[in-house]
Amino acid sequence: MKKNFIYHEIAGNIANKIKTGVLKEGERLPSVRMLSKEHGISVNTAKRVFLELEAQSLAQSKPQSGYFVSPLSYLKLPLPEASKPLPITNNKEPNDLINGVYSTMGRHDLTLFSIGVPSGNILPLAKLKKEIVLATRSLKEGGTEYEPLQGNIKLRRMVAVRSLAWEGWLKEDDVITTNGCMNALALCLIAVTKPGDTIALESPCYPGILQLAVSMGLHVLEVATHPVSGIDIDALKKLLPKINVCLLVPNFNTPLGYCMPDKNKKEIVSLLAEYDIPLIEDDTYGDIHFDPERPKCCKSFDTDGNVLWCGSVSKTLAPGYRVGWIAPGKYKEQILKLKLIHAISSTSIIHEAVGNFLMSGRYDNHLRHFRKTLQENYQRYALAISLYFPEGTKISRPQGGLALWVEFPKHIDTAELYNYALKKQISIAPGRMFTLQNQFQHCMRLCIGLPWTEDLGLKLKQLGTLAKMLG
Repeated sequence: MKKNFIYHEIAGNIANKIKTGVLKEGERLPSVRMLSKEHGISVNTAKRVFLELEAQSLAQSKPQSGYFVSPLSYLKLPLPEASKPLPITNNKEPNDLINGVYSTMGRHDLTLFSIGVPSGNILPLAKLKKEIVLATRSLKEGGTEYEPLQGNIKLRRMVAVRSLAWEGWLKEDDVITTNGCMNALALCLIAVTKPGDTIALESPCYPGILQLAVSMGLHVLEVATHPVSGIDIDALKKLLPKINVCLLVPNFNTPLGYCMPDKNKKEIVSLLAEYDIPLIEDDTYGDIHFDPERPKCCKSFDTDGNVLWCGSVSKTLAPGYRVGWIAPGKYKEQILKLKLIHAISSTSIIHEAVGNFLMSGRYDNHLRHFRKTLQENYQRYALAISLYFPEGTKISRPQGGLALWVEFPKHIDTAELYNYALKKQISIAPGRMFTLQNQFQHCMRLCIGLPWTEDLGLKLKQLGTLAKMLG
């Protein structure tokens, strides 16, 4: 390991002891000099260990006293139950509920806990505007021409370079740009399925993916998940004879926020390749990790070109820019043909601007602050929930991403809570949106991508009061 990254490993070991309860809340941590001597590292490197722990809100310093384990009230709330969907295909969308929730997008009079995108207040908007101006000046004809079918070369090159962090080893020629990740997923599904085929999805699952699958005439099989480790591999194995394609969000899935362990990713890739079942991987949230290291992807273990890896900056940088991409493996020619039919070209100026932003290093600088903000938000939300929500409430422990999954006692209907909350200018995403089956009526997803304010805390308190009234 390179010397510069030793502090990541040491911080990770201490963080694990805190999260597992070996080091207790309020307990004193070793001093900087003690840590330096114990691990044979410089004092500056030891200081970086504590800066990393502070960034994760796991440690706090007290003047003249040293470092201590931070209050971790949110870890005392129980986890939601593992999902148990029925092993049957279903296409029953809760359309009225979904349409009602998404009709609130863009409404500035509401507190939008319901929409899973970051607020512009925590995005580098001024820097992005400058990149748009520069892209207009640098592109031939001011960016009004069609770009190559495969997409902006600068953006593709940077996506490939960034794949080294998760051992993807992509080359720019492996990548095709798209108009956001949903466009990427749609192209992948059109390429590898036909109406009447069966798709396996995680349960709960992002509503947009459910709607996309149903709109294409696919039969949906929902697969059981655990709130920490993700999809139940044994449950998936039982469904293999019935499915034609699998679509997973293994890194910080919305709404649960789990990160699938590497060994599970590797096993799933091998399993699906053996059955010649394409795996579409949605890695939209992969860069929003709360731990120091970016997690690997299923694509990291793909040796047969069977994984169609999709990503975007919609959840990290600019939702409205609609910048996405695919590394489609052995399906590259099909995807290129479909892109020509459905889009012809991506938006030249926007894709050039994002490519420049990634190349400049500003993206990584933004991500460091962005991830810290989201992790702190999660902890503040969790503390508010522990104080104000009904007894028996359970919450997920997202390892990254933008979502917090809340499970109430079963008698609380979150579709009903949604209607009451909306009258108080609060919008939530009821759990029934995240499934095609009769489940999750007592759950909801909250977006943690809003800037924390005193008013936001009061809105969570108000939401808890409304939930108690329903009890």
